[in-house]
Amino acid sequence: MRLFLLTALAMVAFAGNSLLNRAAVGAGHIDAFTFAAIRVATGAAVLLVLARSQGKTLPWRGRLVPVLALTAYMLGFSAAYLGLEAGPGALILFGTVQITMFAGAVIAGETLPRRRWLGATVSLAGLAALLLPGTGAIPALSPALAMVVAGIGWGIYSLSGRAGADPLAATAANFALALPLVLIPLALMPLQANLTGVAFAMASGAVASGLGYALWFAVVPRLGAARAAVAQLSVPVIAMAGGALLLAELPAPGVILASGLVLAGVALASRR
Repeated sequence: MRLFLLTALAMVAFAGNSLLNRAAVGAGHIDAFTFAAIRVATGAAVLLVLARSQGKTLPWRGRLVPVLALTAYMLGFSAAYLGLEAGPGALILFGTVQITMFAGAVIAGETLPRRRWLGATVSLAGLAALLLPGTGAIPALSPALAMVVAGIGWGIYSLSGRAGADPLAATAANFALALPLVLIPLALMPLQANLTGVAFAMASGAVASGLGYALWFAVVPRLGAARAAVAQLSVPVIAMAGGALLLAELPAPGVILASGLVLAGVALASRR
């Protein structure tokens, strides 16, 4: 029961990033890139404190690929919620991450069973359906493409971290090294932020990202790869439910149908 509760808490934290970002950026409390910068800065601070408190040595070298991928995820994620609702945004992100990791496995020459091919195909069909204008999931193509960029970035980030011996230390280093990169857009455009937007961004970075990732790293070894993959199926569902309850974003029937396809495909690909 304790493992279940900790896992559920981590999934709520992950979905919380979508809800906080949408509530802050979508409502105009803060611009997308300032939100991303505050999220990375506060997330890095929390992760560094946690890593140092456990006596971990941070791996600063050889981090170019994960740092660039993390930067793409953070900037694309925040920019997408200028137009996307919380639930569809999380679903596009989640589906794109799974497709990216599947493609990475194919490129790496891994032997993949038929069910993984079938699952990836079903998920891709669900994503394609979600992006169709008739579903009502996206008001314009640009925010959906921004979330696809974020999903590709997070997928590459996940692939690059599979060989790491200490994910908490690696993530702390990656967040710290990504901070200068996410600050670059702030020099190119006017800033917009009020106290509500800053508070939401800090909560996303310190709690939903920093503490959320740390908790996830603690429970993943006890869950195993298959159960961890299935557990993450709940993130878009939680984000969609939270968007309906907290942000009055009720999903259209087409969105629900496309969501079912994406989640069914991922579940099929994740089975042992």
